[in-house]
Amino acid sequence: MSRIKGYGRIDRTRTVAFTFDGVTYTGHPGDTLASALLAHGVHAVGTSVKFGRPRGIGAAWVEDPTGLVQIEEPFPEPMLLAATVELTDGLVARGLAGQGRLAEVADTARYDRKHTHCDRLVVGAGPAGLLAARSAARRGERVVLVDDRADAGGSLTGTEVIDGRPSREFVAEVVAELAAAPEVLHLQRTTAFGQYDDGFVLALERRTDHLGTAAPRNLSRQRVHRIRARHVVVATGAHERPVVFADNDRPGIMLASAARDYLHRYGVLAGREVVVFTTNDSAYTAALDLEHAGARVTVLDARPDAPEHWAALCRERSIAVRPGSAVVGTTGDRRITGVDTVTAGKAESLPCDLLLTSGGWNPAAHLFSHVRGALRYDPALGAFRPAEPVPGVSVIGAANGTFDLAGCLRDGAGDDAPATPAEPETAPLVLWRTEGDPARQFVDIQRDATVADIERAVGAGLRSVEHIKRYTTIGTAHDQGKTSGVIASGIVAELLGKPVEDTGTTTFRPPYTPVAFAALAGRERGKLFDPERITSLHSWHVAAGAVFEDVGQWKRARFYPAPHENMDAAVLRECAAVRGGVGILDGSTLGKIDVQGPDAAELLDRLYTNMVSTLKVGRVRYGVMCGNDGMVFDDGTVLRLAEDRFLVVTTTGGAARVLDWMEEWLQTEWPDLRVHLTSVTEQWSVFPVVGPRSRDVIAAAFPHLDVSNEAFPFMSWQDTEVDGVPVRIARISFSGELAFEVNVNSWYARAMWLRLLSAGARWNITPYGTETMHVLRAEKGYPIVGQDTDGTVSPHDLGLGWAVSKKKRDFVGKRSFSRPENTNPERKQLVSLLPADARTRLPEGSQVVEFRPDGALPPPPVPMLGHVTSSYHSAELGRPFALALVKGGQSRIGDTVHVPVDGALVPAEIGGIVLVDPEGARRDG
Repeated sequence: MSRIKGYGRIDRTRTVAFTFDGVTYTGHPGDTLASALLAHGVHAVGTSVKFGRPRGIGAAWVEDPTGLVQIEEPFPEPMLLAATVELTDGLVARGLAGQGRLAEVADTARYDRKHTHCDRLVVGAGPAGLLAARSAARRGERVVLVDDRADAGGSLTGTEVIDGRPSREFVAEVVAELAAAPEVLHLQRTTAFGQYDDGFVLALERRTDHLGTAAPRNLSRQRVHRIRARHVVVATGAHERPVVFADNDRPGIMLASAARDYLHRYGVLAGREVVVFTTNDSAYTAALDLEHAGARVTVLDARPDAPEHWAALCRERSIAVRPGSAVVGTTGDRRITGVDTVTAGKAESLPCDLLLTSGGWNPAAHLFSHVRGALRYDPALGAFRPAEPVPGVSVIGAANGTFDLAGCLRDGAGDDAPATPAEPETAPLVLWRTEGDPARQFVDIQRDATVADIERAVGAGLRSVEHIKRYTTIGTAHDQGKTSGVIASGIVAELLGKPVEDTGTTTFRPPYTPVAFAALAGRERGKLFDPERITSLHSWHVAAGAVFEDVGQWKRARFYPAPHENMDAAVLRECAAVRGGVGILDGSTLGKIDVQGPDAAELLDRLYTNMVSTLKVGRVRYGVMCGNDGMVFDDGTVLRLAEDRFLVVTTTGGAARVLDWMEEWLQTEWPDLRVHLTSVTEQWSVFPVVGPRSRDVIAAAFPHLDVSNEAFPFMSWQDTEVDGVPVRIARISFSGELAFEVNVNSWYARAMWLRLLSAGARWNITPYGTETMHVLRAEKGYPIVGQDTDGTVSPHDLGLGWAVSKKKRDFVGKRSFSRPENTNPERKQLVSLLPADARTRLPEGSQVVEFRPDGALPPPPVPMLGHVTSSYHSAELGRPFALALVKGGQSRIGDTVHVPVDGALVPAEIGGIVLVDPEGARRDG
C-alpha cells in the first residue's frame, strides 16, 4: 500500500471494497477510484484507442487525458475518469481500450433540474472564489457558490499559511460563514459546464453519486441547476500543462500538481522513486511534499538556472536539482521504469517509478470563452488568458493568470485580503516539447495524436489551429484539450515559424466536462419526455373500450370497437351512425386561443388569408393561416365573442405552433398592436354532436334553446346554461352533416358528456372516434393540415382559393401568391381517387403514376405525379376512396392513373374532392 500516515482527508476509520478489472481492492470513504488504485500501486488502467498502448492515471481531476474507465456497478456508465469517480462500496469498474460501451439496462436513478436566481454567481471555491463569495455575502447580495470538487479550498493543501494559520482552517472558517449567511447557496460537487448570455449558467450537481447503493431513492442522483445571475465571477483556477517528449504516454507519468493532490487529499504517495521535470517554480512544492512523505526525488529544471530559493530548500532535503535538464524519452512497459534525460548536451538515464511534469499553467477560462470572451496570449506565462472584459462577467485568480496565493486572495477580497507569506517567483520557461521522434511524442494522449500528426497537417497546408484540431483530432476527446490544446497551438506556431499569438487557440464550447444525457433530460424521460395529455373524459373513453391514438401530445379515442370488431368494422359502423342518425365526438383537444384587445381584429386580419374584422359578434368564420411562403400553415375556425375578443380554434397538433407563430409576429413585428393571447385549450371541452338527428339531441339537452335554422343559423354560436353552468354552442360542421359543437368548462365535461348521451339515447347516439371523423371529413373533401399538406401546399392547391381574400391589402404570405410557381397549373392539387375495382384501399403515401395500358411500370426513374394523402373505406359510398396530391389534378378530373400497390398497378379515377352531398343539403338538416 502507498498510503502515508498523517496525510489526506479521507475517512480511514471505514473501509469500502471495490472491484477493478476483476480484482477486488479496498479503499476509504472520500477516495476516488484513481486514488484507491494508486494506493494499491495500480497505475495502468487501460489501453489507447488507436495504438493499444498502456494508459494510466495522468491527473487528479477533470484534466486527466488518460484514466478512462467503464463503471459496471452500481450502474453501467461508459467513459468516466477514474480521477473523478468517487469510491463507493461495491463499485465495479474496468479499464478501457480508449472507448466504452453504452448501458444495456435501464437507468432507474432520478434526475431533475432547479431554477435559481442570484445577484452574484461565483464559480470555483478556491482561495479567490471563496473570498469573492464571502465579500458579496457581506454586502448583502444573494450569492451562489459552486465548485466541482467534494470540498472547498481548491488547490490549498493545508501546508499554506493564511492569516497566520493553516490554509485548511481558514477555508473551514470561510465556509462556515457562508453557511450561516441566509442569502448564500453553496454547492460542492457541482460543475458549471456552460455559460450563456445574460448571466445564464448551467451547472451539474452530483448529489448522490458518492453514496453509491446507500443513496436515498427519493433524492435525484444528479441535478442541473439553471442559474440566472446579475454578475458571474469565474474563479475556476488553472490547468497544469505537461511538456511533450518521446513516450510521454506511459503509465506512471502524471502532472506534478496531481501527485501533490493525491498526497494531500487522499494520503497516497504515487511513487517512491520520483523524477520531476519542470519549467517553472510550482513543481518544486510537489517535489518537497513528496520527499517529506518518503519519496526519493530528483528535479530536472529545463531553465538554465534553477531558482535559488527552491534549490536551497531542495538541498536541505537532499533533493537533487539539475538545471538545464530535459526529459527526451522514457522506458517501461505497464509502468514507467526510467527516463532519458539531456543536461547540457549530456545524455543520461535515471531510474524512476513516477515522472511528474509541469510545463506551466493554462487559465481555465472556458466559461469566459463561452460568452465570446476574447483570450490573448501571454508570452510570459506561455498561456492564453482573458483579454477584454465581458459585461456581467469577472475572471479572477488563476483563471485570469494570477498564480500566486497572495494575488488570488487579493482578487477575491480586494483590500480586505488576508495576509499570506510572499513566495519568491522566477520567470517560467515556455517549452512545448523536447527533442525526439515526433511519431512517439504524444500531444493528445487520449486520441493517440502526436507531433508527427501536426507536422502532417501543416505539411498539407493547414494553418488554422481549428482546422488542425479537426485534422488531427487533438482536443476532441473527453478532456476537450485541457492539457493538449495550448501545447498544440505552441507546436503549430513553432512549425510555422510564427508567434503563438498569431496562431491563436481553439474555441472553448459547452459543456466544460461531459454531462450525461439523463441529467440533461431530468425528469423528462419515458412518458414525461413528451408529456401525454388526456382530456377530461379519458377515463370514460377507457371504460368504453376505446382504442387510442397519439395526436400531438394528446391521447385521442380513435374508435370504439364492439365485441369481435376490428377497426375497419368499427369505423364503418360509426360512420353509418353519424350519417344516418347522430354521433358524438370528444373534440376537446382542438387548440383554442383567446385573442383580446382593441387591435385583435387587425392582428387576425394580418394572420389569416381571409377577412376576420368583418365578422359579426355571434358568428363563426373558417380561416386559413399561411407561412411567409404562402403555403398552408394551419386552419380552423374563428368565433367573434365581442368587438375586441375572438376565440381562435386550431388543429390539435398545431395549437402550440400557432400560438408561438402569433406571439412571434405580435412581439417582434407588430409590438404596437394592443392584443393579448392566451391558450385556453385545456379550459374548454368541446363535444361535436353530429348527424341528421343532432338538432333533436341538442333540443332535448337544452330545452330553453331555439335550435331552428332561423334562430340558430350555420356558422353562428350562442351562449346558454345548464343548472347554472355556462355553455357555448356553435353550429360548425367538419362532416358536412347538421352539427352542433357544445363547449363547456372542463370541470363540467363529464357531466355534460353524460347529459348529451342521455339526451340522445332515444336516437341511439353513438360515440365515435378520430378515425371516423377523418372518414367523414375526407368524404366532404375537407383537408387535414399535416396529413393532406406537407409544407408545399397552398390554399389554392387544396381548393380553398375562396378563403384567400382579394380585397385585403396585405396578410402573411400574400406576396407569395403572386409568384409564378404558385400559380403554375401543374402544381400538385388535392383531388379524390376512386380505385376502378371498387375494392382496393390505396395505402396512404403510395405514389401516383401515369396510366400504363400494359399495366407495367416503366424502367426507373419512374415519373411520379403525386401521392396518396388520405385513404379510407366509406360506408356512405360503399367502397374505398382516397385523397391525393396530383400534378395538375384539377385539370385531370376524369382521367385514370395508376397507383402501385403490393407490386401491381391499381387503376384509379381522378375526381373532385367532394364525394358526399356535393350540394351541401345535409348541412342544415
